[in-house]
This record gives sequence, C-alpha cells and structure tokens, in this order.
Amino acid sequence: MREPLPIEQFRSSETALRFEGRNHGSPISFFVTDHPPGAGVGLHRHPYEETFLVQEGRGAFTIDGEMIEVSAGEVIVVPASAAHGFLSSGEDNLRLVSIHPLDRVVQEWLEG
Repeated sequence: MREPLPIEQFRSSETALRFEGRNHGSPISFFVTDHPPGAGVGLHRHPYEETFLVQEGRGAFTIDGEMIEVSAGEVIVVPASAAHGFLSSGEDNLRLVSIHPLDRVVQEWLEG
C-alpha cells in the first residue's frame, strides 16, 4: 500500500500546489490554487480539457474572450485549446482545484 503524500510537498509558488501524476503513478495532474482578491492566472491554454472545482470564493474566468462568473461549489470545464485565465473577484480568496487529464501539465502561456 502506498503512503499518503503531504500536499505541501507540491508547493510550486506562494499561491499554487502542482501535482504531476507521472511522478507518482497517476494518469492525472492537478493544481490547488489560493488567490487573494484581484489576483489570478493570465491567459494560457492546454491541448486537453481542464476541469475546475471552485472550493471557496468567487472568480471571473475568461474563456476564449467570454467572461464567466463562478462561485464556491461550482464546476467549470474549459474546452481543449481554449484561451483562458481567471481572477479572484470576491472579497475572499478564490480557492480552486484544476484537474488536467494527463500525467503531466502541458501549458502554453499567451500573455506575460
């Protein structure tokens, strides 16, 4: 039996934890992010769908130029190759889990 992995070992920045499945025998990868109001992630895309689970807060997603508001308890699926990004738009932090259906994250940044 495998031992549980402490999530903090996957910290990749002040606001994100990054798990890449290929390093742990899993076919998926994910981010757990926690963004203060006004912060978020710039436009980027993936060659696969990305599924977001909004755990806390409110956010404003841009997906191929369309603005979509999300709140805690909601799920949003971004289509493969869609340019997307998001900002924490509420008074509290926006906490998300973003699931990548590949054993590694493949990402193309569209803005600096």
